[in-house]
Amino acid sequence: QVQLVESGGGLVQAGGSLRLSCAASGSIFTINAMSWYRQAPGKQRELVAGITRDGTTNYADSVKGRFTISRDNAKNTVYLQMSSLKPEDAAVYYCNCRIRPGLVHEYGYWGQGTQVTVSS
Repeated sequence: QVQLVESGGGLVQAGGSLRLSCAASGSIFTINAMSWYRQAPGKQRELVAGITRDGTTNYADSVKGRFTISRDNAKNTVYLQMSSLKPEDAAVYYCNCRIRPGLVHEYGYWGQGTQVTVSS
């Protein structure tokens, strides 16, 4: 069994910052890609940022220059530092990790989501 536990969401004023964390635990041999998605009410879930095991990152255009994704492989944790937050960043944020519990197969796991609210 693998669990992803997210933390760090909350209420922040526009222009403020938040740092999200997602820690993976359980039967883990290795974690490959780690990503953050978000879903606002009435909208589809969208990719915010991703990071490979070797640290290559990619971002949605809407967050480039404001958000930074990073990971600590020793702690099986991925972070999302969010700065200059805008009301349109408000959503439930989910982490997704591609995990190999053994030598061969890889599976995608989702966290439970953490709410980010941005007041204008």
